[in-house]
Amino acid sequence: MADARVTLRGLQQMKQQGRKIVGVVAWDYQMARIVDRVGVELVSVGDTVGVNLWGHANPFEVTMDQMITVTQAVRRGVTRALVSADFPFGPLQQGSGSAVRAAIRFVKEAGVDMVKLDAASDYLDGVEAVTRAGVPVFAQFGITPQTALRYGVEYKAIPSAADQVPVELTDDLVAEAKRLESAGAALLNFTNSGPVVGAAVAAAVSIPVLGGFGGGPWLDGRMRMAHAAIGYAASALDDPPDSYANVAKITLEAMTAYADDVRGARQLPGGIPVPPSS
Repeated sequence: MADARVTLRGLQQMKQQGRKIVGVVAWDYQMARIVDRVGVELVSVGDTVGVNLWGHANPFEVTMDQMITVTQAVRRGVTRALVSADFPFGPLQQGSGSAVRAAIRFVKEAGVDMVKLDAASDYLDGVEAVTRAGVPVFAQFGITPQTALRYGVEYKAIPSAADQVPVELTDDLVAEAKRLESAGAALLNFTNSGPVVGAAVAAAVSIPVLGGFGGGPWLDGRMRMAHAAIGYAASALDDPPDSYANVAKITLEAMTAYADDVRGARQLPGGIPVPPSS
């Protein structure tokens, strides 16, 4: 049924049946309600909120408390899809005990269905510990802030789709994916996989492999920031985005019309009627 709650078992079945999994990154209640109504399978609350909504230079500045607050808002807007939340930089790097405590906070305080761990293959003990604690893990690997230099890529806030992991690392990345699966990961997020390495990894593991930039139909599904998909960023005003809409332009036009009405002493749409002049 279209309105049935999504489960991890259901995602496994989608992979086996060759049905693509739709994932989005959302950071607020209203967007969460909209994408859940679309029928996506996964809503991921990314620490990219720090760069894209709060103006930070990089996601490392985002704190655990901030991620809890953002995730609570998204959770309130989602009734059908699975909800995942990113660990901010710190809890995973500080050891397995810290990772488990962070995962439990996300479950108890924000109601997540799983947690996403960046550079997860560098912290297999953390993946295993969180999984043992009963919290499913969405393991991210490939070109991430923590691993970009390893792959010879200069990581930016939003990496280019052209920054694919080198094809000659196919065997290494397949082995990396298998280690994450063995450690208990329920899903993989392979960033900037490319068609060669991505296809090899997706075929080598039994768990679903999703991807964003640098991904494609060779994976089991895709992740996309909702704001990027609709072109909702100030940069879209001057540089039309490769997206499904340009909400930034629509917003500019709407807010300009609002300002014009106020300055022209006209009533706003939805306002009470203005008494006629005597």
